[in-house]
Amino acid sequence: MSTPLLMGATVILAVLTWDGLIHGRAQDSLIRPPQSNAGTGATPARMPKASSQKRHRALLENTVPVGSQPYGVAFDGKNIWAANFADFPGTVTKVRARDGEVLGTFKVGKRPLGVTFDGTDIWVSNNFDNTVTKLRISDGTTLGTFSVRSPWWMACDGNNIWVPTYTENGTVTKLRASDGSNLGTFATGGVGGAMAVASDGANVWVTNFTGAGDGTVSKLRASDGQIVGVYTVGPNPLGVTFDGVYVWVANRAGASVSKLRASDGKVMGTFTVPPEPYGVAYDGKHIWVTGALALTELRATDGAILAKYPIGNTAGVVFDGTNVWVADTFHNQLHRKSP
Repeated sequence: MSTPLLMGATVILAVLTWDGLIHGRAQDSLIRPPQSNAGTGATPARMPKASSQKRHRALLENTVPVGSQPYGVAFDGKNIWAANFADFPGTVTKVRARDGEVLGTFKVGKRPLGVTFDGTDIWVSNNFDNTVTKLRISDGTTLGTFSVRSPWWMACDGNNIWVPTYTENGTVTKLRASDGSNLGTFATGGVGGAMAVASDGANVWVTNFTGAGDGTVSKLRASDGQIVGVYTVGPNPLGVTFDGVYVWVANRAGASVSKLRASDGKVMGTFTVPPEPYGVAYDGKHIWVTGALALTELRATDGAILAKYPIGNTAGVVFDGTNVWVADTFHNQLHRKSP
């Protein structure tokens, strides 16, 4: 199976570069998207009017230094947490959202990638260790470490943490948030490894990274992990988010994002974005897409591009109710942007 650029994968490299990937092999070639979207079914999104240099400059200047190669980010209601993949041993950094002050950096397992909030505590996926760490948000104390194979980007359904596993046949593991008990590991039904998870409240949505051809996203019932449906999206889907009605998926090798109706999985549109999109987040009106070349802002109603910001090598993205936070893996920092 081909290995994608990280949101998480079993990693042995001492240093991960944007072009060099993992899975027990140093400097594997990054799977590159096609040079055009011909044949991908993507609808070219309308281009934005010329964005002001002032807006771009503000984004580039409004940064917070964190650890080495931050990937996943999460918001706990007051703070942003960033998983620092290349710190050794692994760490997460806690940043106060209102002013960007770094409040602490805490040790977790090796090669942390994903980070999510369960309403009380922070969870971090440690890909090299095949573990997930639970931290108390007040002081970063480790409350527990739980075994899950090759964990990637996680999500919480309100009561449980869902952890995707990137293997030949992807699975997702359900951990009870209160105590980390393993409630089951479930097949996604898709082809390829499970990459990332989003919750719509009643169901979880898991991206299946195929390595070749169109990928899929699986919808599993949160109560028992049963497959509700498996839906075709673009090539090599990675990031996924829920906007309250629709599910959005970043198709890394398709230079596009897909919008699916959560009720039945129908694809409502596929929209072209800059090459190698990675993470996605929703701010109440807009969809934010990270990637190799730019941070892209889309209008959620129709997928129109509203702005492109010239920061590349970005991965995790999260909205804190006021600002969008983006993990810049190349410069070891977070960008903060108001919508």
